[in-house]
Amino acid sequence: MDDGKPTEPKAKWWSRPTPGRSTRTAPQDPSPVEDAVPPADATGVSDAADADPKQAVTPEAVTPEAVTPEAVVPEVTSAVPLHEPDQYSTPPYGGPGPWAPAPPVQRPVQTPAHGTPVPPPYSGTNGAGVTTASVVPAPAAPPASFPPPQPLPQQPQGQPQHAQPPQAQSQQPSPQWLQYDPWGAPRQPLITNPGPPLGPDGGRRKSRRGSVLVGALLLAIVAGGIGGGIGAYIERNGGLTQVELQQDERNGGGRAPDSVAGIAASALPSVVTLHVSGATESGTGTGFVLDDQGHILTNNHVVAPAGSSGEITVTFSGGETADAEIVGKDSGYDLAVVKVSGVSGLKPLPLGNSDNVQVGDPVVAIGAPFDLSNTVTSGIISAKDRPITAGGEKGDGSDISYVDALQTDAPINPGNSGGPLVDTDAHVIGINSAIRGADNGATTEGGQAGSIGLGFAIPINQGKRVAEELINTGKATHPVIGVTLDMKYTGDGAKVGQKDADGKSSVTEGGPGAKAGIEPGDVITEVDGRRVHSGEELIVKIRSHRPGDRLQLKLARGGKDLSMTLTLGSATGT
Repeated sequence: MDDGKPTEPKAKWWSRPTPGRSTRTAPQDPSPVEDAVPPADATGVSDAADADPKQAVTPEAVTPEAVTPEAVVPEVTSAVPLHEPDQYSTPPYGGPGPWAPAPPVQRPVQTPAHGTPVPPPYSGTNGAGVTTASVVPAPAAPPASFPPPQPLPQQPQGQPQHAQPPQAQSQQPSPQWLQYDPWGAPRQPLITNPGPPLGPDGGRRKSRRGSVLVGALLLAIVAGGIGGGIGAYIERNGGLTQVELQQDERNGGGRAPDSVAGIAASALPSVVTLHVSGATESGTGTGFVLDDQGHILTNNHVVAPAGSSGEITVTFSGGETADAEIVGKDSGYDLAVVKVSGVSGLKPLPLGNSDNVQVGDPVVAIGAPFDLSNTVTSGIISAKDRPITAGGEKGDGSDISYVDALQTDAPINPGNSGGPLVDTDAHVIGINSAIRGADNGATTEGGQAGSIGLGFAIPINQGKRVAEELINTGKATHPVIGVTLDMKYTGDGAKVGQKDADGKSSVTEGGPGAKAGIEPGDVITEVDGRRVHSGEELIVKIRSHRPGDRLQLKLARGGKDLSMTLTLGSATGT
């Protein structure tokens, strides 16, 4: 298409139907001008006039009288094709090549905004597929075998325009059709259910909003009720689903009497916890029932804080409590007996024989370590005849205990003191009294050292004798040999001193030692066939016997070994 700008010479021909070929009926054109008229350029002069000046159409050739509905355009001689007709009917028009010029370009116009009303002839559907107005179809394209229609020559300026025939005017497309945009066909807004227009007060919108709010409120109430019901069900039933785990339903039954559980079940009713409070100190310990009269055996260092005016409270394994008073105590043996009154149903704990205990025998310790009453631990007898000394806080030696103890690895801690150490028959074979800590050596359980598996118990044979004396007389007797030992001696054995603390002879005149023939400076090396390595060990060996027992001694004097027999004397302890 020529836009009116100077261009190079164009081809001076148009494609025509080939003679003898079947032709199609040309479409109706708004102008009655025949297609033999060459197309006019921007100046109103046709290409054919450019080729032959004699055939050019001039302003004088077109007069108002000549341009009438019945007028016929004068025949114009066609230009000679440059090539022979194409026997293969080369597209687009089937005539001789080259290609014909493209049809006029239809430029799109601006598409109206979505929702803009469009005149009824070109409106579409209402969004629901219902046609709201008839749509004028676009004019059909010309057949492929015919050339495109040629425009009329332009009228010179100043010449009057002649009206076209009514038929041509009726077929003239509407100016609005020329603005058709294929990319944005005008349509009505998509409204599924069109309704009456809203009033100026927006009443319909308010009514709809109110309905939505009411519906939302009802939905919230229903959801809340359902949620509350579900929550209550879950809370009462433990969840929507209940998990049940498999478990052994067999009856555990009883335990063997010689098992730890059987021993504990038999001994626990006879074990008590003591809470002692005095003017300056207090403490916790353990004891066990000796008889149905309410006598309870424990350690001396357990009841020592009470003094002469303190209080002692006994708590039984079942939780019952009772006040107790001291019957007798002895610091040399570290034993004491207290008694409760007004308590019935007491179960005494049977006493065993500590002389029959063998190393490796299983044992069970019961007590209240750190005030945890009814605590049961188990172990074995680790050793026998362990000479230990405990106490000595006073500095004068009056509170030192000498014990020929049973050693056990059953855990013993502060609070176990005075509790029973029982065998597999649940018989008492010892009284738990001391432990060896990792920091301060052997100590009573009144200290805060923890168990390291080294616990010591007073043999029950010694405890029985002392307990009987305390119950019967309120005091205990100690066996003695009537000599004063040199406790600073570092050699092997127990050496008899030269003088006592008062400057007198170290061998008491008329005492058991003097009668046996012991002299100052002698070193005692064996007692009843057991080696003695120190003065403390000799005292332990002696106190493991009763007064009146006969002992076989070996000693060294001036490089000579001597043997003698000694009968133990008696002294009252405190």
